[in-house]
Amino acid sequence: MSTYVITGGAGFIGAALAAHLGRAGHDVRVLDNLSAAESRRRAAALCDLPRVTLIEGDVREAQTCRRVCAGAEYVLHHAAVASEDPALCAEVNTGGTVQMLEAARAAGTVQRFICASSGAVYGDTPAMCKHEAGQTDPLSPQASSLLSAEHFCRSAFRQHGLQTVCLRYFHVYGPGQSAAGDDAPVIARFLRALARRESPVLEGSGEQSRDFVYIDDVVEANRRAVAAVRGVGGKVFNVGSGQRLSLNQLLERLEHLTGRRIEAQRAAPRPGDIKHLRADISAAAGLLQWTPAVGIEDGLARTLQWVVANAG
Repeated sequence: MSTYVITGGAGFIGAALAAHLGRAGHDVRVLDNLSAAESRRRAAALCDLPRVTLIEGDVREAQTCRRVCAGAEYVLHHAAVASEDPALCAEVNTGGTVQMLEAARAAGTVQRFICASSGAVYGDTPAMCKHEAGQTDPLSPQASSLLSAEHFCRSAFRQHGLQTVCLRYFHVYGPGQSAAGDDAPVIARFLRALARRESPVLEGSGEQSRDFVYIDDVVEANRRAVAAVRGVGGKVFNVGSGQRLSLNQLLERLEHLTGRRIEAQRAAPRPGDIKHLRADISAAAGLLQWTPAVGIEDGLARTLQWVVANAG
């Protein structure tokens, strides 16, 4: 069995990775600053797993990064902030990635470094289906800082041979995702409203489209990125469903799932909101041998079941 470091390991995706790897018998070191209430809840659940160790700390701290990487074989770097503060995004998302890259290189044992990025780096570029080799045009501080982090990963591969792989996640959803805050993911927000018998808030016309990918498929994409034998170092891969769904269509799917009419509250669109986003996942299918297994209907049903069971 191997030793994994998961930064942001008490976040939605990080905690799912930690739980999966811990149950598989690997030693897992979770690094998280536990700044959110949901992170503390997830961390408490992870601590019940015998092979998971929680380290409360910050990826901006060089000494902490070196300590957590010492002797590790794989780093799954998922620590990031979603903020409109450019300085904070640069400090955490870009600077934190640099600290972790340096720590992984200094450890001398890290065989692969997986860096979480986002489909938001494409912005509103003309191509409806986004390919890794296509144009990027980030519209937010978060997306800009993640794209910069990707460049540092590529540099670490080219200059030092560190086996980096960047995964551009599209709209990840599933059980365990928080709906708290104004910037909560749309599926989590919609399902929480439905569980409370409230009207979900639809920002904009609803014709904007998204590529939704289920959390279990994201976990599997990480596993495949770690296991890939050759040809992936320094590369970037889209992680999405390869399909797009408008928010109006999403509401229709939820009506079918719940068996009741949904009247959404209309609100102004968010500034800088991306109009259409769909992943070309052919690169991941080819080099990582990864394709998503959970369709949107099944994924929504599983997620709604979790939301109803945990409604409060």
